[in-house]
Amino acid sequence: MKSHRGTLILVFGILGLLICGPLGIAAWIMGGNDLKEMDAGTMDPAGRGNTNAGKICGMIATILMIVGLVIAILMVAFVGVAGLAHH
Repeated sequence: MKSHRGTLILVFGILGLLICGPLGIAAWIMGGNDLKEMDAGTMDPAGRGNTNAGKICGMIATILMIVGLVIAILMVAFVGVAGLAHH
């Protein structure tokens, strides 16, 4: 049976929320894969709580990162359009 990576996934999820959005993507993917392995009985289920919490943090971090990118793109687009209108 494989050992769990619950603590690592939780750390990635938290770091994704705080300082590095792409780590949230890693936490989401790794957490999902590990939970599937735990359900299949091929991974130690002792880390299920940390794995699930890390996956959720990763999901939130990823969504916030995407929303931030969309807002940034829209702001750049609007500033660009406003700048062209003054010339």
